[in-house]
Amino acid sequence: MSQPTVVLDPTAGTTPSDRTRNHRPPSLVGVTVGLLDINKPRGDVFLDRVAERLGEQGATVLRYTKPTFTKPAPVDLRHEIATQCAAVIEALAD
Repeated sequence: MSQPTVVLDPTAGTTPSDRTRNHRPPSLVGVTVGLLDINKPRGDVFLDRVAERLGEQGATVLRYTKPTFTKPAPVDLRHEIATQCAAVIEALAD
């Protein structure tokens, strides 16, 4: 039996919480994946490559950008991503 994956949330408080991982689709063909650029330098460079690789695997890629990396994404942007995408990848870079 494999060990559970532990993911630490840097925004969480002092006590960890358990979360259930979402199931991964068996294939990315036809899956819409959102790429969220948090607007830090070179995040777009990373996401360009991710978009290329996802496209090679048959995914439809939608790109989004936060207005600033210093604040959470606006509610309307989060709603747009949630209603249009089955999965999201967020770029953190400097």
